[in-house]
Amino acid sequence: MSDSLDRLYQAVLAAKDLDPAISRTARLFQRGPAKMAKKLAEEAIEVVIDAVNGNSDAVIRESADLLYNLTVLWASAGVRPEDVWREMERREDLLGIAEKLPKSTIKMSRVSPPRIARRPIVALEGRSLRKRH
Repeated sequence: MSDSLDRLYQAVLAAKDLDPAISRTARLFQRGPAKMAKKLAEEAIEVVIDAVNGNSDAVIRESADLLYNLTVLWASAGVRPEDVWREMERREDLLGIAEKLPKSTIKMSRVSPPRIARRPIVALEGRSLRKRH
């Protein structure tokens, strides 16, 4: 997977200075990080909706869009894929498997200094969600 994302990252870097009239990547770079972040959030929501609705084919398609938009945002922020892989390896070293770091300050106190508490995540409710287009 990392090879595919590395190739995507290189393609994004190559396209960022193209003509925005013909390149979606160049257009996103022209519009700036706020537009990039909005597109990333939209794609993430679409993946969630398709997953909740049990539409695996759509999850695959929207996940590809999500990874593209994440890669564009990384490039804009000066983050390289290897920076993310290094963080994943660090977490694996701390936790045994590349898990998301725990939010709990009790759990975190074992691996690093306590962090500021975050707001809770609200669970999705209902059986079916619809995407806006």
